[in-house]
Amino acid sequence: MSVADRRRRERAHRHDLIITAARCLAEAEGWEAVTTRRLAELVEYSQPVLYSHFDGKDAIVRAVAIEGFAELAIRLSQARSAMAEPRLALRAVCGAYLTFAAERPALYQAMFVLPIDVEFASFDTPPSLEAAFGELVGALNPFDALPELRAEVTWAALHGLAVLRGGGRIPAERQEARIDLLVSQIVNDRGG
Repeated sequence: MSVADRRRRERAHRHDLIITAARCLAEAEGWEAVTTRRLAELVEYSQPVLYSHFDGKDAIVRAVAIEGFAELAIRLSQARSAMAEPRLALRAVCGAYLTFAAERPALYQAMFVLPIDVEFASFDTPPSLEAAFGELVGALNPFDALPELRAEVTWAALHGLAVLRGGGRIPAERQEARIDLLVSQIVNDRGG
């Protein structure tokens, strides 16, 4: 292995270490606790080394969010492919989304609540965002010839439910009933 390859590998490792430390700290203490000074201490590198990877906290949150979208896409894909019947697949996707938000609140906050410099639905949209949204679109394909708009509305409804549940505004016990109602509305099932 060449020196340049070793340096690239070490740099990638430091980059991943910083992201992992930020995620862990945010999950344990909230995003307010995530500072470049605190991260430098956690990863045992100087702040200048940290700044050689990221321009600041906003860039770190952005990297965490993009990583989170990749994880969400995998979860949604697994949920969708586990069910052959379209309605059950859609229900599984909705449930997986809400479970993801509940299990990883700080990660979800980085993805959907904190301001990040990421373009949604544009030429510059990162692939992980497209993949996560694509899973919603895929789950809605059987119900709509042009499922993108329905996917946006579904995403908005799921986000609202996730934020309300995460903030303690609605009880967790009725989650399954909410998912059933949402799915029946999405597929235009009047029998609900």
